[in-house]
Amino acid sequence: MDYRVHLAKRMLTNKKGSLIGAVLAVSIGILVIHVNFVIFQGLYDAIVRDLKDYRFADILVTNEEDYIDKNDIALINWFERIPGVEAAASRMDSSASINATSNGKKTEEFRIPVVGVDPLRDTRVSTIHDTVGDGQFVFARNSIVLGSRIARDLGGVQVGDDVKLKFVDKFGVDKIKRFVVTGITSSAGGQGLDGSVVVHIDTLRSLLERPDETGAILVKLNDPTKAVEIKDFFLRSFPTDDFKAETIEESAEAQLSGFRSGIALINLIGYFGMMSSAFAIVTIQMMLVSSKTREIGIMRAIGAKRKDILILFMVQGLIIGAIGAGVGTALGLAYTFYAKETKMQFEGSLALEVTYNWEKIIQTALTSFALAIVASIYPAFRATRLLPVEAMRTV
Repeated sequence: MDYRVHLAKRMLTNKKGSLIGAVLAVSIGILVIHVNFVIFQGLYDAIVRDLKDYRFADILVTNEEDYIDKNDIALINWFERIPGVEAAASRMDSSASINATSNGKKTEEFRIPVVGVDPLRDTRVSTIHDTVGDGQFVFARNSIVLGSRIARDLGGVQVGDDVKLKFVDKFGVDKIKRFVVTGITSSAGGQGLDGSVVVHIDTLRSLLERPDETGAILVKLNDPTKAVEIKDFFLRSFPTDDFKAETIEESAEAQLSGFRSGIALINLIGYFGMMSSAFAIVTIQMMLVSSKTREIGIMRAIGAKRKDILILFMVQGLIIGAIGAGVGTALGLAYTFYAKETKMQFEGSLALEVTYNWEKIIQTALTSFALAIVASIYPAFRATRLLPVEAMRTV
């Protein structure tokens, strides 16, 4: 083993407190980045997951101008013949005024979003039916599922109660219909339909006087990575129609764009924290230089060159960086494993979607390792400036 490496290790082991402090500085910097990534990227991925499962599926097909006037069953069958497509279903969105009578008291009318679903097909492309905690999903043309916030605003409406909805059809005529509440939906994180109501799509078509139209086609894939490929194939197959097909990232852009900016800012703060650990290494290395001044003088006196002193302290930085990066990465992976296995969530919020991003894990470890070496340059340079005689006089 090179004597400079041996001396570097010996100096560090003789100053175990300094070594532990430097390693902790590097490790904590890495751990903070891992924790930030697990929480904020996990939250982002969880929002994408729920938006896909509840609202948009892997591909969302709509019309550029208005409702889709092509037969929805024909479109669904077309998609389901494509390899890689698991299922497809139609939906229709509208709005209505709602009120209910509870204990002889009528609630004030207010506007709500209305989602029309095909009960049989929708359960294959969406998991919104799984969020019905009280009652059951839409199963008949006069049944309605209320979002938990709507049920609360109606004064605590329960399964079995009646509600009235007033629509305005495409001719501007008011249509009023009474529904029986068959279920109440509630989803963690608010990405579901807690602020909407769900009815049978055929009922909604009839009330809007749009019997042959559809609002959107939701397409679920066996392999979501093929979404762009299948989307482009669909648009090429119907070039004369005004179809608009979007992947989950495109259809949910409004909800996700601001969150991405927040993640970028949090990551930047994490890397600034890592840089602060580099300053800690500079301080510790300077203390090592000060405490080893006499030894440096003896080494210079017996023939060691400035290059040897420089390499000696750079090797110390390399050792600190390697140990710190290893310990920090191990702690970060342990935290990631814990969060993934426990499906971490905070006070009833949506469960984080935790993944192992190996590219970022390796990048963080290498960045921290490089910063530890860079942080050793100045102390190493200071050590080379010590003159042999002056260094040996220092006690």
